Amino acid sequence: MKTIVTMALNPAIDKSSSVAHVVAERKLYCKPPRFEPGGGGVNVSRAIKKLGGESILLYPAGGLAGERLKELLDQEGLDHRPFPIEGLIRESLVILEESTGQQYRFGMPGPELQEKEWEQFLQELSAIDPSPDYLVASGSLPPGVPADFYARVARIGKDRGAKTIIDVAGEPLEQALKQGVYLIKPNVGEFRKLVGKNIKEKSQIRAEAQKIVRSGRCEVLVISLGAAGALMVSAQFTEHILPPTVPIVSKVGAGDSMVAGIVLSLARGKPLRESVLFGVAAGTAAVMTPGTELCRREDAERLFENMVSGY
Repeated sequence: MKTIVTMALNPAIDKSSSVAHVVAERKLYCKPPRFEPGGGGVNVSRAIKKLGGESILLYPAGGLAGERLKELLDQEGLDHRPFPIEGLIRESLVILEESTGQQYRFGMPGPELQEKEWEQFLQELSAIDPSPDYLVASGSLPPGVPADFYARVARIGKDRGAKTIIDVAGEPLEQALKQGVYLIKPNVGEFRKLVGKNIKEKSQIRAEAQKIVRSGRCEVLVISLGAAGALMVSAQFTEHILPPTVPIVSKVGAGDSMVAGIVLSLARGKPLRESVLFGVAAGTAAVMTPGTELCRREDAERLFENMVSGY
């Protein structure tokens, strides 16, 4: 299998729990919490592992929370390579209200990275061994990091012969596209912001996506449509991929699981269309799991086989 390197510049420790009712101004007694590694690139690597693959994860780690994150990643058997920072990595909180099934998600800001810290990250990425075949940059940028950071990552990917996959939003995505990348995976809201138009019809979304691909800013564009699946656009073909219907327990990690499924399948040498199908299956499998849990391999593989047989 080809080498996958993922990166998360703003990792987190995800804490999840549940309570019978969420009521303002009252002390709420939650169930025992669950702690998991979190953040875009972290979850992509974790999902790759759950799907039976391997990757190398690069991320910053600072303070006691950083040490705890390392322990959690060790427990999951990931190949992870932290670099030290002075700040404390962030935490996030997910609370399930048992009476309604509603989920409340609280994301904390990350630490401010100094220039020397994020520059060190780029230096380590440039020198990582083995050289990546696929480079996945996913997740928000913490304070102190310039908006063109992912564009610099894309440049390093090109220099090292890697296919760069970007899963971010806003100006960092726009900057990365100026450099040119292999694949991006915005959701439909992020895509509207990217093109600067409040487009709603599928034909309009398709047309704008095809413009981006034709411009050479990316080779493949996969737009996540939530329960409606995904729209895949490349120079060769455009296709709306419908997901299987499954019970939705939690939407946390669905996007990261989709990216993991796509890149893992590509690294295994599968064709693009089949890889996106597997990504949609993995993302669908993730909504079947509670709290911050990602996709399960057996669910993803079963859903993928059902999707293949249905086409």
